[in-house]
Amino acid sequence: MSNKTLSILSYITIIGWLIAYFKSRDLDPKSNLVNYHLRQGFGFFIFSFVLNIALTIVTSIVPALFFLNYITLILLILWVFGIINAVNDQEKPIPVIGKLFEDKFSFIG
Repeated sequence: MSNKTLSILSYITIIGWLIAYFKSRDLDPKSNLVNYHLRQGFGFFIFSFVLNIALTIVTSIVPALFFLNYITLILLILWVFGIINAVNDQEKPIPVIGKLFEDKFSFIG
């Protein structure tokens, strides 16, 4: 697989991320682009998972706050930005939350 394909795959579900992670370990030389998008994708999955759990708890306790579930649409837009950056071979962080993950997850790379 090419570096671009692995970068894109790192955003497509956790299964896609796992495939990209294990395939990237076989690359010689290592690709900074793939490692960057693996970090961004993994951070995005963790952030989305935690945020969705928090929103579920809040809206189940206070049903009047159901409109907070529209935050997941913002997550969808951020996810698309990550994929667009991978398609364009750019090492740009996902807007708003991407800077949090740039120097995290040392097991990647």
